[in-house]
Amino acid sequence: MPLPRPLPDRLAGLIACRFRALAEPARVKLLDHLRDGEASVQELTDALGTSQQNVSQHMAMLHQAGIVKRRKEGNFVRYEIADPGILTMCEQVCGSLQRDIGDLHAMLGAGGSGPGA
Repeated sequence: MPLPRPLPDRLAGLIACRFRALAEPARVKLLDHLRDGEASVQELTDALGTSQQNVSQHMAMLHQAGIVKRRKEGNFVRYEIADPGILTMCEQVCGSLQRDIGDLHAMLGAGGSGPGA
């Protein structure tokens, strides 16, 4: 579905919220781990080698942004990706970075004769 133009202020704010949630490398790594399926905070803590408090804070922000969903299981909370479109977007960004790196290598391999050389 195409976005309305111009973007309504509220929609622009919601989009910016999602991007802010992804602006932290630890949150991107948490999402990468969740690509394999749901996980508890403890499992995510073990996977990232960081504190439980740190993971909980990051997961709260991802949940608030609507990127992950959570469910209670006994004394634990399990998280999973709520919006698979986030993974698609991350893959697109990765592909773009790979192209940019390839272009940079090509420029450097050509004796630096590219733009700005």
